[in-house]
Amino acid sequence: MKLRILAVGRARSGPEAALIAEYQKRLHWPLAIEEVEEKRPLSGAELKAREGALLHAAIERVAKAGGRPVIVALDERGKSLGSRDFAARLKAWQDQGAPEILFLLGGADGLAPDLRDQANFVLSLGLMTWPHLLARAMLVEQIYRAQQILAGHPYHRD
Repeated sequence: MKLRILAVGRARSGPEAALIAEYQKRLHWPLAIEEVEEKRPLSGAELKAREGALLHAAIERVAKAGGRPVIVALDERGKSLGSRDFAARLKAWQDQGAPEILFLLGGADGLAPDLRDQANFVLSLGLMTWPHLLARAMLVEQIYRAQQILAGHPYHRD
């Protein structure tokens, strides 16, 4: 099973990027991070719609290349899962033969509503608002933690 994070915005080098790279290196599952960015000076609803269109195009490209992926939208209105439940959900998708899981991270104003509606699952990292690079780092760490939980490794303790 492949994993891919489709994120709005560009990651710059720094401690967050280093943390993401460290966890990404530890993963057994292949994890790609793909960034999309609107360079025109748009704002508000127009920017959110354009970012949504860029993410839609990336989803379509992935689907054409390798089958129907599971789409997980990250959004504050989503379901909060404990680490064990998140691991179980990844395992279930893997057992169901999902070729790839796409995690969608929107821009500063969040995801376009149609992306949330299209998602197979909407996941919340909690009610607090996180900077985009920290949200990426937290997601990659939780994917690594899920891997370790599923392997029975003591990285995660109850």
